[in-house]
Amino acid sequence: MHKWLLLLILTPVLAFSQEDHKLEKGLKDIITGFHGDVGIYVKNLRTGRYAAINADTIFPTASIVKIPILVGVFDKIEKGELKYHQPLIYRDSIKYGGSGLMQFFKDSTATELSVLLALMMSYSDNTASIWNQSLAGGGQRINELMEQYGLAVTRVNSRTPGRAEIWKVYGWGMTTPREMATLLVKIRNGEVISKAASERMYRLMTHGYYDETGLSAIPPYVQAAHKTGSLDASRSEVILVNEPRGEYVFYVGTKNNKDQRWTDDNEAQVLIKNVAAYLWKYFKH
Repeated sequence: MHKWLLLLILTPVLAFSQEDHKLEKGLKDIITGFHGDVGIYVKNLRTGRYAAINADTIFPTASIVKIPILVGVFDKIEKGELKYHQPLIYRDSIKYGGSGLMQFFKDSTATELSVLLALMMSYSDNTASIWNQSLAGGGQRINELMEQYGLAVTRVNSRTPGRAEIWKVYGWGMTTPREMATLLVKIRNGEVISKAASERMYRLMTHGYYDETGLSAIPPYVQAAHKTGSLDASRSEVILVNEPRGEYVFYVGTKNNKDQRWTDDNEAQVLIKNVAAYLWKYFKH
């Protein structure tokens, strides 16, 4: 075989696994000087080229843990143990503060599972999320699913037997930039639970209310699936952009942040927005 023909055959394979050093350098320039720890994983789904900065470092998920919980619920739906429109009754005993609307429901309000899922993914509703975690079979079952899909680190810690100590370090959940981005890609590709379940999960992830950080750097006419996660010392976001010329996914994780203000100009939130804007411009051109 001629050398040029062999090169032609191998080039797409090699390109598909290559690290994008130009992209990595650009990202490093953006995060230089940040007062905290940062991890980033970016992958162009058309070419397979990627950039990774502390991509295998563990970060708190905060509300991004709701993606694994979503998977857990759809596992139950797929098995026929739950129904997407299954009627439910809200009780004050499950009320939990923080983000979300369900905590303001009146006791004995009639609702259904689809509402819990929509509130969890759109409004990051904590009460609905804790309820969904229980309906999914608990954190232990969800963690088994994460392992099944090849995620060695991504785990639910809260209300999960044997994980009290690690909960003290990472809170509700934990992941790495590479793993959570990979999970979102698997959902996008119809590889989680089933094609139909993946499509419904993905659709739920495209209606996020909290769209003023990384998502705000992407034009509103371009669909994107995403989830944010916020704690005092940790702000993170995962986004898969359905850019017609080539989809891409990225996760920006931060922890040990010096700036712990809950304001729009929080250093980590500005960082995530800057990364998202840079990636949009980089892949668009």
